Amino acid sequence: MTLSKEIARQIREMHFGNNWTGSTLKDQLKGLNWNEATVSLDSMNSIALLIFHSNYYIDKTLYALQHGKLEAQDKYSFDLPPVNSEKEWQDFLSKVWSDAEEFAAHIENMPDEKLWDIMIEEKYGTYYRNFLGIIEHFHYHLGQIALIRKILKTNP
Repeated sequence: MTLSKEIARQIREMHFGNNWTGSTLKDQLKGLNWNEATVSLDSMNSIALLIFHSNYYIDKTLYALQHGKLEAQDKYSFDLPPVNSEKEWQDFLSKVWSDAEEFAAHIENMPDEKLWDIMIEEKYGTYYRNFLGIIEHFHYHLGQIALIRKILKTNP
C-alpha cells in the first residue's frame, strides 16, 4: 500500500469506522438528534460546532487541492451556520460525509512523491504535514465529542 492510500484509509476510517482507536465520527453520532448536537453545555462547544470546525479544514484543504489556492482563515473555522431542524442537521452531516470521501479519494490518487512537496506556500509545510495534522486535529475533537455524548447521556 502506498502512503497516499494509507492516509486516505485513515481519513475514511476516522469518519466511517474500523480505525485503530475504535472511535469514529459516524459511531459517535448514532442516535444523536439536532437538538442534542447543537446544545452547548457550560463552556463547551456543541457537537455540531466541533464537527463544523474539524470539517472546515478538510473542506478548505480539499479546495486547495482542487484549485491550487488555500482560502481558509482560522477565524472562520467556528462559523457554524444555524442548525434549526433535523433536516438541516442531516444535510450538514451529508456534506461532512461527502467531503470526507472526496478528500480521501483525492489523497488516494496523489503520487507519494507529491506528499513531500510544499502545499501552496512554504509557511504551510508539506502536503503530508497538512494531511497528518488534519487527522490528529480531527481525533482530538472526536475525543471531545465522545465526552460530550457521555455527558448528554447522563444529563439529558
